Parts: sequence; structure tokens; C-alpha cells
Amino acid sequence: MRNYDLEFLKKFSMVIGFLVLVTLGLIIGAFIIHGQLPPEVDPRVAERTQRRIAPIGAVYAGDTGAAAQAAAQAAAAAAAASQVAYGGTLDGEVIYNNLCAGCHTSGAGGAPTLAAAQWTARLAQGMDTVHRHAIEGYTGEAGVMPAKGGNPALTDEQVIATVDWMVDNLQ
Repeated sequence: MRNYDLEFLKKFSMVIGFLVLVTLGLIIGAFIIHGQLPPEVDPRVAERTQRRIAPIGAVYAGDTGAAAQAAAQAAAAAAAASQVAYGGTLDGEVIYNNLCAGCHTSGAGGAPTLAAAQWTARLAQGMDTVHRHAIEGYTGEAGVMPAKGGNPALTDEQVIATVDWMVDNLQ
């Protein structure tokens, strides 16, 4: 082997050795940094802790307590009202156009359209039955009606108002 080959191997070995040391340093640094990160908390454990440290009750005393209790009741009522579909409207046309028209205009799943002839047998059973089938759902030979038209956020009153609107608008 010639001299310049030995020099090259010597310098190449030094570069490789340096790169190995840098790599080992980076690996050790990563382990150190990773060890300093807080561990993830299991969501079930966090929920259990929250339930354990939650207050048992609240004290409402004097005018301030009464105001806080009234505000809490109003907030709860507003939250419940926001869960009702279509803002709680009893306008059957609004609910029909936003939810029911998808099936009742095309007849999908055996749904009767607003043609009076398709409703004759259903109306012969009485409006209480028609309302019950719309609220609870129905599966029969004539087709399938999902409970509350597939929107459980509808109230029974909204479903009844929509069915009544549909019956009033049969052609």
C-alpha cells in the first residue's frame, strides 16, 4: 500500500469515528430530553380524579345565592333548548323541508309522497297511529319510517306538528 492510501484511510477513519461520536451524542441527548417530558395521563384516570375532587354540592345563601341559582337554572334551560332540533320550532313546513322532504318527495324506503292516494291506508288507521309511527318508527310491508325521521333531537310535538302539516298539504 502506498503512503497516500494510508493517509486517506487514517483521515477517513477519523471522520467515521467523529460521525459515530456525534450520532451517539445525539442519541443520548434524545434519551435525556425524552426522560424530562411528563408522561401522558390516561383519560380514564383523569376523569376519575375529576369526579373524586368535584364538589358535592353548592351553597346558595342570601340574594347572591338566589341570583346564582336562578342564573344556573336559566343556563341549564338554554342548554336544553339548544339541544332541540330546528330551535324548537313547531312549524311543520320548516321541519319537512329540512328533514322529511329527502324521503317523502322521492318515496325512498316506501315513504309516501304528498299524494293523497298514498296516505289513504295510513290515515284509515287513525292519526294517533300515524303520529306514533312517526315518533317511534315503523317497519312494515309498506316501507320503513325511522323514529323521528332519523333525528332524535326532534321533540314529539315537533314530529306531530310536521305530520299534521304533511296531512294538511296532501294533494
